[in-house]
Amino acid sequence: MKTPLLLLTMTEADRSTSLVSLEKVNKHFGALHVLRDIDLDVTRGEVVVVIGPSGGGKSTLCRVINRLETIDSGSITFDGHSLAVEGRALARLRSEVGMVFQQFNLFAHKTILENVTLGPTKVRKIARAQAEQRGMELLERVGIASQAAKYPAQLSGGQQQRVAIARALAMDPKMILFDEPTSALDPEMVQEVLDVMISLARDGMTMLVVTHEMGFARRAANRVVFMSDGQIIEQAAPDEFFTNPSTDRARDFLSKILTH
Repeated sequence: MKTPLLLLTMTEADRSTSLVSLEKVNKHFGALHVLRDIDLDVTRGEVVVVIGPSGGGKSTLCRVINRLETIDSGSITFDGHSLAVEGRALARLRSEVGMVFQQFNLFAHKTILENVTLGPTKVRKIARAQAEQRGMELLERVGIASQAAKYPAQLSGGQQQRVAIARALAMDPKMILFDEPTSALDPEMVQEVLDVMISLARDGMTMLVVTHEMGFARRAANRVVFMSDGQIIEQAAPDEFFTNPSTDRARDFLSKILTH
């Protein structure tokens, strides 16, 4: 189990170990202010779980880190460099920040192995044989090597999401973003995906996870970040957050979600 992060005040030395740093980040969709002065650092090897009510800005937070959405003001740095706007620098960023979506986003016309090897061969320029060997190792790691020759439609939702995780890992990313990776799954398929994610957390992968799975937050997170109305309301180690939240808004949220 991950050791909870107990010190949340970032010193300058701490910031030097930050893989991602957001400062005063704002984002609007028309008149809707979806991110409000977001300050957040994620250190190398840390698992940060973002929770909160729907519409609170959690998924948008994920997407601006990978620059799938632009920001209106503030700054984001990744591995010491300002977030690229376009071109090769942006492509490099996206090769170093994996992302796992709600809806898998696999290529339906390619086999499972082809889905996993496409990025390494096209972006990293890795030889096909090497990429396929690595791809099979990753499919074995997520428990679906036997499905390598099948197509996405032949797999269950849980299996497809595990392919998506293997695809992200195939690029050897410095960080993986998970945007509600189990929300589209049938309940019986959720745990198989969470087990893979817990394994990654234990292996030291830097992860930012948007999820409603409170059990995962308790087991795998170093830090829980609670968002509502586009703001970070509070953040704390899991034990502290779930047993003694410091704000009324978090207490109200937990009282509703933990009774269901």
